[in-house]
Amino acid sequence: MSYLDNLFGLEGKVAVVIGGSGVLGGIMAQALTQASAKVAVGYHHNKDNAEKLARKIEQSGGSAIAVQIDSTSSKGVEKGKDEILSRWGSINIVVNAPGVNSPTPVFDISTEEWNNILDTNLRGTFFSCRTFAKQMIEQKQGGSIINISSVSSELPLSKVFTYSISKAGINNMTRFLAREWAPHKIRVNAIMPGFFPAEQNRKILTEERRKSIFAHTPMVRYGEPEELTGALLWLASEKASSFVTGALIPVDGGFTAMTI
Repeated sequence: MSYLDNLFGLEGKVAVVIGGSGVLGGIMAQALTQASAKVAVGYHHNKDNAEKLARKIEQSGGSAIAVQIDSTSSKGVEKGKDEILSRWGSINIVVNAPGVNSPTPVFDISTEEWNNILDTNLRGTFFSCRTFAKQMIEQKQGGSIINISSVSSELPLSKVFTYSISKAGINNMTRFLAREWAPHKIRVNAIMPGFFPAEQNRKILTEERRKSIFAHTPMVRYGEPEELTGALLWLASEKASSFVTGALIPVDGGFTAMTI
């Protein structure tokens, strides 16, 4: 085994990717299997995408299953967890990557929209963290929980009011749970992506907004989904990031470092 395989390899580990049927979650699921982890591709509604991805991973020599996990419901997460355990017997890595957004102006945000965004992004992450951490504690092997936040969690970006609030909550939750579960050797960290165009945010990425984003991004471009996998595998590895918990890792082309 090479030095890098020993440091970053996830042989024998079972990972769950909540939101694995999405673009970013799908790329993360594939990266984890390429590092030799077994991966449960969690989906809420998009069963076809999740099953298609699981088949693709299996055909390329990896190990994956599609599992319905309604993270907005504590019972939904429990059901998904039990299905994964019945297949593989343990859970070591959890990636919370569900996300919904809307460009609705503040005065026009409906109660339904507000609840949907917070339920999916924040409440869902909480239920997932709590359910899978309890399983990790019972296993007595530690584990890694990786939440997907956003640069909008720390900067008041326009057109993403409710989304930003949900991601700010994830930052606070990540740090709190990192402190709470460190005695159990469970590390809780978050990745804060910059602008990675996907279906959920393309509708607000107008040409005018693109110019504004690039003017504030030192690397003057959007991120590619694969550029999140380095931070993901680092945080997933119990060897490479063994002393890292409560961290918020920006992967944003320098966006959060830009001032004037």
